[in-house]
Amino acid sequence: MQATIQTIDTHCHLDNEVYKQDLESVITRALQAQVQQMIIPAADMRTLERARSLANRFESIYFASGAHPYDLEYFEIDKVREYALNDKCVAIGECGLDFYGLPEKQENESVHSYKQRIIAYKQRQIHAFVSQIELALELQLPLIVHIREASLEAFKILEKFSKQGLKGVLHCYNADRILLDLSENFYYGIGGVSTFKNAHQLLEVLPLIPKERLLLETDAPYLTPHPHRGTRNEPSYIPLIAEKIAETLGESIESIARLSTENAYRLFEKIAEFGKDLHAKRTKNLERIL
Repeated sequence: MQATIQTIDTHCHLDNEVYKQDLESVITRALQAQVQQMIIPAADMRTLERARSLANRFESIYFASGAHPYDLEYFEIDKVREYALNDKCVAIGECGLDFYGLPEKQENESVHSYKQRIIAYKQRQIHAFVSQIELALELQLPLIVHIREASLEAFKILEKFSKQGLKGVLHCYNADRILLDLSENFYYGIGGVSTFKNAHQLLEVLPLIPKERLLLETDAPYLTPHPHRGTRNEPSYIPLIAEKIAETLGESIESIARLSTENAYRLFEKIAEFGKDLHAKRTKNLERIL
């Protein structure tokens, strides 16, 4: 089922090398599926230039500047700031905390030494996270947040900075209920996981999320929704996610598409302005054709 009004993929890694051979086709399919705008969240500082280049090349694409907690080897906050000043940079991130893949204990390493190394590893993530939060506040941009196995730690940090006006989206919302207490300032990105057979916890929590805080995302090329699991994900699958959310909430897919688009425009204010120009241009072109 396809949405009959435009939607926005608020999180898709189109700068990933798996799209290098057919990116234009991927974008065309997205537009045909009424996914009219797409955001590339920065993950690795080494691909940030490509993200910016794609956003400047394609009018439907935008990007965020930042570093994923797994990709801090090349992290430089000044470089994040430099890219964030681009007109088509609409957010800071994807940044956050991910304590799932902790370093393994080395052979002959003492328990004390290992614990200290884990503490240092977590502190490095926290430092980078806070640095990007402070930059988002400085530039008055929303934050794209990644949280895995670190909900309590991330909650405490985000709650503190929310009082200073921080806003953003919890990407790939992990269904931890403590994070619902951030809903005054944060939105919740729902993606292909919602269509998985084992998504019971997320689907149970979904009705608790304020509807004015729901966002659609694919996280492409990862987390491909049913029935395409096992293949490369792409923005054109957004309607499948909207359909699952609509089914769970007892809404129409058109209602979810409209609502999520309005939410995205409210959070990503730059996209709202660009979106008006895009809509006017496409309407004019359609009138010319007719």
